[in-house]
Amino acid sequence: MSIGPTGGSPNASGMAPSSTEDSTAGWESWHRLHPLSPVVQAGRRLVPLAVVLAVPFLSRGSSGKYQSLVDSALVGLAVVIGAAEWLVTRWRVQAGVLRLETGLLRRRTTQLPLSRVQSIDLVRPGTARVLGLAEVRVRSGGSREGDVRLAYLAAERAEHLRDGLLALVRGHRPTLAGAENQLARVSTGRLLASTPLRGVILWPTLAAVAFFVWGRHLSLGAGSVAVATTMVLAVGTGVARILSSQYGFEVAHTRDGLLIRGGAVGTFTETLALHRVQALRVVEPLLWRPFGWAKLVADVAGGQRRGDEDRAASGRIRTLVPVAPRADVLRVAESIVGPAARAVGTSPPSRARLKAPISYPLLRAELLDDYAVSAVGRFRRLTTIVPLSKVQSVRWVQGPVQRRLDVATVHLDAAGGRGTGAALRDRSTDEAQELLRRLPGLCAAARRSVPVGPAPVP
Repeated sequence: MSIGPTGGSPNASGMAPSSTEDSTAGWESWHRLHPLSPVVQAGRRLVPLAVVLAVPFLSRGSSGKYQSLVDSALVGLAVVIGAAEWLVTRWRVQAGVLRLETGLLRRRTTQLPLSRVQSIDLVRPGTARVLGLAEVRVRSGGSREGDVRLAYLAAERAEHLRDGLLALVRGHRPTLAGAENQLARVSTGRLLASTPLRGVILWPTLAAVAFFVWGRHLSLGAGSVAVATTMVLAVGTGVARILSSQYGFEVAHTRDGLLIRGGAVGTFTETLALHRVQALRVVEPLLWRPFGWAKLVADVAGGQRRGDEDRAASGRIRTLVPVAPRADVLRVAESIVGPAARAVGTSPPSRARLKAPISYPLLRAELLDDYAVSAVGRFRRLTTIVPLSKVQSVRWVQGPVQRRLDVATVHLDAAGGRGTGAALRDRSTDEAQELLRRLPGLCAAARRSVPVGPAPVP
């Protein structure tokens, strides 16, 4: 089965066809990427190349004409390589399989069955937005080598292709796409106010100021100024990255899962199927709590960074709500895990206060029929919700201090990377042993109750 518009297949220029009716032959033939794709690709290569060549060029001044010719040849070579890659790259959708062929010297063919697709994202870097282009990223659940990246197509055509692929994945025609129901949106004012209060921004800034003042006091001269300036530039880069990636951030639910979009210079549109969520984390930093702000992070099975994607792009799919009122964050969490998002939990026995005097007031844990909920943290409150159907292993841990206090911790490990899962901390030994006895059966029952394939958002 394949999809596409009637009235002729899309042309090689990457422009969308005039008709939007369903067809069974629109994408079956081979298609190329947009002719301007090499411009965007070459731009990504030329920026680091220009940085490398800038220092020797400035040091040579007006001399070194031969070397300047060599530098120009390197730049031209980067452009030629981009054009050659465009010529040898083609793609099509046929019989429920997305196929991509590329490679100039080393030919590579990737075939991704749509039944194995985990998400289909639409990404528009700054240069691509200026040229009216977009990238379609089709991710599978396995190795990153099995993913397909169509960079780049005309923006309208990329959206049409994304909607069509999603329709094939869920087994419906593209004309039946469901409406969006917005759950949360990051306001610009709250984003600007919360950014300086993030630990990754606040503490380096304070350190830079302290180093500058300390250096001036001890008359360290230009050295302290240089170090402080470097730290400030690093903080500025971090602030720019946060504002650029989280500007206009919004999350809505559709029939395909959670729809996440945002971005300032470069924009992105991602779909997160609910069955990929291994755990949810509600994070409430200390400096956000007086304002009632929180953020929601999802642990997703499989690595998210693919190829040459930047760290900001690789992390967006994990962050469902960067900063919002706690009520909005819980509403988004509730759309994924139901009432478990508002579970309060119970405290460990009072003797556990001797082991964790600072974090004890916020230690909570609760075991529901389908979810386990744990809360920890005094300065940074962290609430973790794990579906029992995603639990891979159960561990019972009791350190020497815990043995003296007759308490233990039960860990529920899920897929998705190191540290994914929940920890029911410092429960009484009897309670921990009972949890260890019950959890395998509950997890097995939860897995049996999960329907095969992606479940629609309620």
